[in-house]
Amino acid sequence: MTQRPLIGISVGDPAGIGPEITARALAEPDIYENCRPLAVAETVMMRNAVEFSGLNLKINTVEDPSQGKYEYGTIDVLDLKNIDGDKIRHKTVSAETGQACYDYIAKVIELAMAGEIDATVTGPIHKEAIAAAGIRHAGHTEIYGELTGTKDYAMMLAHDDFRVIHVSTHVALREACDRAKKPRVHTVIKLAHETLRQLGIEAPRIAVCGLNPHAGENGLFGQEEIEEITPAIEQARAEGMDVDGPIPGDTVFSKMRGGQYDIVVVMYHDQGHIPTKFMGFQYDHKTGQWGSISGVNITTGLPIIRVSVDHGTAFGKAGEGRANPESMLEAIRISSHLGAKGN
Repeated sequence: MTQRPLIGISVGDPAGIGPEITARALAEPDIYENCRPLAVAETVMMRNAVEFSGLNLKINTVEDPSQGKYEYGTIDVLDLKNIDGDKIRHKTVSAETGQACYDYIAKVIELAMAGEIDATVTGPIHKEAIAAAGIRHAGHTEIYGELTGTKDYAMMLAHDDFRVIHVSTHVALREACDRAKKPRVHTVIKLAHETLRQLGIEAPRIAVCGLNPHAGENGLFGQEEIEEITPAIEQARAEGMDVDGPIPGDTVFSKMRGGQYDIVVVMYHDQGHIPTKFMGFQYDHKTGQWGSISGVNITTGLPIIRVSVDHGTAFGKAGEGRANPESMLEAIRISSHLGAKGN
């Protein structure tokens, strides 16, 4: 019988909801049927999260992944001892928590690159805290790219069968327009094709979104579709990929939701994030609560597996025991699937 994949979870910013949603996710018995989860965190922080969430779970602190119990009812924690858990203040941006969560990320990457774990899952980080710690990259995707030495990578968001993959992410909109070049667009189309095949889709159907309104309207609203995006699509088709576009952004997502495509290649951050979060996030203004926070973030093109929650640190509810673990559960389940295929 194939051994359950070992999943390293960097819990995110200690002042946010990351520790809590990790604890809540690991309170689900089915998680342990499919993987061996290891939280890279701080012991007191995780114990506090268990307590204020009202969970009946034990904490087992380890110094090495081989020491974990990996059984339901116990959270195995690889404690880096990089922050005093008793001094953590929820809802607060600080350089100390920014550095701590970066250390958790770096550790799971190190373990995965060394083959000591099979996949990584990341909890939410706070970009201001990361910046306060002097970290050059504020986003997970860029950190993973740098620490794995990967040049060609991309961010994929997924909510069930609704998927997008980005040509650019954490840059100003003006710069995003400049990055919509043929080589990059072709690379992202190829990454989309390869990743969907890894997820079990044998013949991915890929749509490419235009950059400009109406996908440029044959040059009326811009030349990027003609000069950069269409040539990239034609190259991908010549290589045997099923690619359609460029398609206007105001129709392509409805077509994917209706089953015409498996994924949409988007040109910049909000072009992909807005429709995906509209699908997966449900907010009730009467209660001030999020009824659903689902969807995951997969970094494609890496030599290791990385799946993340698709939401932020939610400082407004951190430390109160009411954070929704739905996205973390989904991230662990997908990483378990991918990690098992790699065994």
